[in-house]
Amino acid sequence: MKEQGVTFAIVIVKPHILQSQFESQRASQTCSGHFPGLPIVLMAQDSRGVPTYWGRKDIVSFLTRLHVSLIPWKEYTFND
Repeated sequence: MKEQGVTFAIVIVKPHILQSQFESQRASQTCSGHFPGLPIVLMAQDSRGVPTYWGRKDIVSFLTRLHVSLIPWKEYTFND
């Protein structure tokens, strides 16, 4: 996604990943290999579909004000 001149990747993860700083950092590092040079933001949804974001604070702040349906999602499949 690109916003205000910043291109970044949003990666959907399971909610338990965001509950652990270690797991969030590990997931972000793993994803950064697939999106070199881009800031990575992780996103998980609760049982009601409400998103929670983890990553660069300015990007997270922007995303929390944006309805999740407005994000231009693309699906990628990686074989690690």
